[in-house]
Amino acid sequence: MEIRNIRALSGPNYWSANRHKLIVMELDLEELEDSPSDKISGFYERITEQMPTMFAHRCSVGEPGGFFERVKRGTWLGHIIEHIALEIQTLAGMECGFGRTREMSERGVYNVVFSYWEKRAGVYAAKASVRIAEKLIAGEDIELDYFVQNLREIREEDRLGPSTGSLVEEAEKRKIPWIRLNNRSLVQLGYGINQKRIQATIASTTGSIAVDIACDKEDTKELLENAEIPVPRGRIIRDEEDLEIAIERLGYPLALKPIAGNHGRGITTNVKNWEDAKDALRLAKEHSRRVIIEQFITGFDHRVLVINYKFEAAAVRKPASVVGDGSSTIQQLIDKVNEDPRRGFGHEKVLTAITVNEQTINFLKDQDLTVESVPEEGKEILLKPTANLSTGGTAEDITDQVHPSIITMCERVARIIGLDICGIDIMAPSLFKPLKQTGGAILEVNAAPGFRMHLEPTHGLPRNVAEPVIDMLFPNRNYERIPIIAISGTNGKTTTSRLTSHIVKSAGYNVGYTTTDGVYIGDELMMTGDCTGPRSAEFVLKDPTVDFAVLECARGGLLRAGLGFHKCNTAVVTNVAGDHLGLGGIDTLEKLAHVKAVVTKVVLQDGYAILNADDDRVYKMKEETTGQFALFSLDENSPRIKRHTKKNGLACVYENGFVTLLKGNWKVRVAEAKNIPITFDGRAEFNIQNVMGATLAAYTNGIKATEIRAALLSFEPGAENTPGRMNIFDFNDFKVMCDYAHNPHGMRAIAKFLEKTEAKKKIGIIAGVGDRRDEDTVEIGAIAADMFDEIIIRQDKNLRGKNAEDLIALLKKGIDSVNDNMKVHIIPDEYKAVEFAIKELAQEGDFVVISSDVIPDALEQIQKYKEEDLQNA
Repeated sequence: MEIRNIRALSGPNYWSANRHKLIVMELDLEELEDSPSDKISGFYERITEQMPTMFAHRCSVGEPGGFFERVKRGTWLGHIIEHIALEIQTLAGMECGFGRTREMSERGVYNVVFSYWEKRAGVYAAKASVRIAEKLIAGEDIELDYFVQNLREIREEDRLGPSTGSLVEEAEKRKIPWIRLNNRSLVQLGYGINQKRIQATIASTTGSIAVDIACDKEDTKELLENAEIPVPRGRIIRDEEDLEIAIERLGYPLALKPIAGNHGRGITTNVKNWEDAKDALRLAKEHSRRVIIEQFITGFDHRVLVINYKFEAAAVRKPASVVGDGSSTIQQLIDKVNEDPRRGFGHEKVLTAITVNEQTINFLKDQDLTVESVPEEGKEILLKPTANLSTGGTAEDITDQVHPSIITMCERVARIIGLDICGIDIMAPSLFKPLKQTGGAILEVNAAPGFRMHLEPTHGLPRNVAEPVIDMLFPNRNYERIPIIAISGTNGKTTTSRLTSHIVKSAGYNVGYTTTDGVYIGDELMMTGDCTGPRSAEFVLKDPTVDFAVLECARGGLLRAGLGFHKCNTAVVTNVAGDHLGLGGIDTLEKLAHVKAVVTKVVLQDGYAILNADDDRVYKMKEETTGQFALFSLDENSPRIKRHTKKNGLACVYENGFVTLLKGNWKVRVAEAKNIPITFDGRAEFNIQNVMGATLAAYTNGIKATEIRAALLSFEPGAENTPGRMNIFDFNDFKVMCDYAHNPHGMRAIAKFLEKTEAKKKIGIIAGVGDRRDEDTVEIGAIAADMFDEIIIRQDKNLRGKNAEDLIALLKKGIDSVNDNMKVHIIPDEYKAVEFAIKELAQEGDFVVISSDVIPDALEQIQKYKEEDLQNA
């Protein structure tokens, strides 16, 4: 077997609009295509013995054991590998249930598709599943634990922590979009100007001064002490001399901790003698130059959580420990505790497995113990100096038992420090009585407090503490988004995107938009190149100045990685025509339409899919859109339009020379087509379609018809606004048009325009594209022979898998099928082809059409010749 390609999708995609995290592995079974599972000796017995948990897979049988039944009866290896990939992820604590395997047009080659949690884990699972299948075929042991543990470690390295994860999960419940901004815990919630950010449990609303105070234990203690909040008496020390003075004043027992410490690092508690005090000082200074020494308050370790200055939860924490049975060593007792099914690797379960590290060994040593010691029956042995859950500690929820005076005190503490998300550590016998009665005190105030102990306490009720954080960040619903218009189709996407963006900008928005030419924020070009994929979309949606997004969505990005957003307000589909067929398994127009339709399946319920009623495949997309739909048509008498408007549906038609909005029995004439510059006096029908799509997109987003009209009349076609889209240059004696037309559908659109254009001779520069089907290249030649009087054949810089001679032959075949007497020039270099057409071939009254590969270079060359032409006039 050969893995040809692995793609990790992270948004709505060709395979599913709802399952956004999918691995697509292109797998060639090679000779195993002729060996389904029932033909492989012993395969069924080995997979059921070595992977028994797969019994739960129902498969198409629809009941447990269904997958094994399929294996027994005989199924192909691609299907089996899909199930293995899902199972090993589930065993690693990432339950994944969606998968499908589809054969591609090439025999024995399959797309194996399955869901994942973390991207790297999904890619690893794809490769590992093939290795496991190969071992099962060969009759070898698969060492399942090895693969599963690797997946666990990848998961822990890459996943969001439990606190950040809970906030993202709460945002997802409310359909608030989010983007991970780095490989750690920095996350954006919402889009554009309405975004908020979180990093762990620090929010963009959290003041930096408050965080600085909380991170400086000296400042925190001073502020609280001055506000008559009970804190342990203590002082700041730097060396052993300071330590000695502090001990004389405070007495034993003591606690030492670094000023800038966190997560319990460098802390030593219950220090009772000089030697231990020196060791504690040394440990604390590994984390901070200055050390706080204070009275050691006896009692239990409590954490109170205050969010938006309101008490939300409280827990009592206990360090990792074991209880002796009189016969087992401490290590054996730890192993027994770790057998608790609630304990797992890292953060995968409610509790974390207890690990023995240097800190544990030293802590036991202080108790005159080792891991080989045998505690007496009933004696509890603490294993860690702090009660962090990440080191194996436990937590019990006591939210409903906290005394009102402590709740009031903690809310006051949060305001004194200024933390809107605040964790307060209190040492006291309990929180059921006021601290003045119990002798308890506040030890620390924490920015970025962990939520895990409240979300999944060992005992007591779990508390959804993520909910009040999201309430605080987004107090008004639907203010986390910005309007998004997504534009797809075979031809016209870029023109429609640019025109729509112009209308939206004219209405007063700061628009971010993506095109095949680049990414723009407002009027500024931020990056160049084909920017129609998910990364470019995310670039716009991450920009905090953008309040409206217009995103061109091409097939390549959708197939490679999915959409860069989960929902849009409006989706426009211009048309579906043959282009790039045969690539990525998309070898029919029906499959291509399925790709283009992804944008219509993610429209918000109150949004609109804007569909071309003149295109059968686009019109059919209305059946699957998740929102409403509006139609546009060049035919004012279209039966589809009439049926739709009769039901009070919204439409736009080319009616009596006007671009006209229809809804029910009323109509609004937006503008006369011949007055809209981009229609070239109404001759460019395909641009009239683009105008109608853009008009509906703007109108359904609340932009008035009068504003749309003004914007349409002010949008001038040309190299600046629409580079490579019918850019016409008037030379002294002839005209030159540069266009990106690169497929039969685009060429036919240009042909219609040329039919209405007067010229003595029409000259065309065309090329064959290597990643098209042969029949498409032949068709381009045939269309060119119909529309031009003389043809120059050039070549793209990148032939994309074919050689120049073959492409030229295919174009010639198409040309000859229409006119075998056509005058054809072969000039492979585009620059030289353009030079020949303008400098030597074009005469007075001619019209030259350049189908260009590299638009910026072609436009620069044409502009240079035009300036020379003006100088020679």
